[in-house]
Amino acid sequence: MYDLKFSDPSLTSWALMRQTWAVMDKVAETKLGKIGLTPEKIAVLWACREHPGPLIPAEIARFVSRESQSVTGLLNRMEREGLVTRIPKRKGRPFTEIKLTPRGDEVCDKGIAVLKKVVEDQMASLKKEEMGQLNMRLKSLRQQAVDTLHLELTLPPNVAPEKEIALKW
Repeated sequence: MYDLKFSDPSLTSWALMRQTWAVMDKVAETKLGKIGLTPEKIAVLWACREHPGPLIPAEIARFVSRESQSVTGLLNRMEREGLVTRIPKRKGRPFTEIKLTPRGDEVCDKGIAVLKKVVEDQMASLKKEEMGQLNMRLKSLRQQAVDTLHLELTLPPNVAPEKEIALKW
């Protein structure tokens, strides 16, 4: 991997962010692969377990920042593996809902344990204050991208806009 320095500091930052995410994601992919998971699968399992209320495929796609058709294919594979189940549309519920199976819950626990270790190891070099600063800057960059795409960061029902969504870790 190269340490690139462009004449424009914003391009250097962009390259560093892309390289950092690619390498960190590869670490997670490698470690999760040893237990038969991918970063995408653990994200879906985690969303299914922690999301308040009914979870539909479109909400999963927003949660994992993927296109709906990619999530549909992933859910098909995960359903064949017995990790999730679909509850078809019915009266009063206009969308198919996704539920975690007992096997999915067990696999989720194992995956989160692996992911926790990856995160702890990779983030160990940052002090708490540095992590807070990084989080603020990343939120700002994310909001800029969301605004550029004219998207909206959506919240689950019953979550106040000014509050962060707390997840169990």
